[in-house]
Amino acid sequence: MTATNSPALRIALFGTSADPPHQGHAAILAWLATQFDHVAVWTANNPFKEHQTPLGDRFRMLELLIDDLAVPPQRVQVHPELSHMRTVVTLERSRQVWPQAEFSLVVGADLVEQLPTWHRATEIFAAASILVIPRPGYDLTEASLANLRQYTTVTVAEMPAIDVSSSRYRQCDGIPAATAPEIPPAVQSYIAQHHLYPCPQNSTAPLTTP
Repeated sequence: MTATNSPALRIALFGTSADPPHQGHAAILAWLATQFDHVAVWTANNPFKEHQTPLGDRFRMLELLIDDLAVPPQRVQVHPELSHMRTVVTLERSRQVWPQAEFSLVVGADLVEQLPTWHRATEIFAAASILVIPRPGYDLTEASLANLRQYTTVTVAEMPAIDVSSSRYRQCDGIPAATAPEIPPAVQSYIAQHHLYPCPQNSTAPLTTP
């Protein structure tokens, strides 16, 4: 009998600011869980954003959100060891964890035109294909996708754009932070217990936005 190689593990790499994680993140992760063998999730400090909440709190909130997903056990997991402000470093760490895997880097539609300008972008494209998640207000034109496809394989997720925003939540929009419907209940409880995201009208702390 001739031995055959097993198919490579297909892994989605999903990094997010998660400040805080919301129902939009949950919907994306639930969809990814139907498409990949494993979904690796992390949060990191984005060099282009100011963050309101420490990384430790954001990792814990991601864990609480994932615990409530109706997905196979261990299909979606938080991987703190992948956290880095540079995506290329995350990909290098991913290769150390899963040497034979096929990686898809999950990005929002708002990042499509930025990707070729990222730090060591050529290495990113060599290491992973790109999976684009639709976002409200960002049209995915054939021109922008064609430009990105010069470098690597690009797929657009077949899921609706979800109109939920962490930055909008942080601004409160008049809704008490611990009861906003876009935040999963377990995350709401964590926010309330740890006194995160005070509304600007109830706090002297400066409001930060992306």
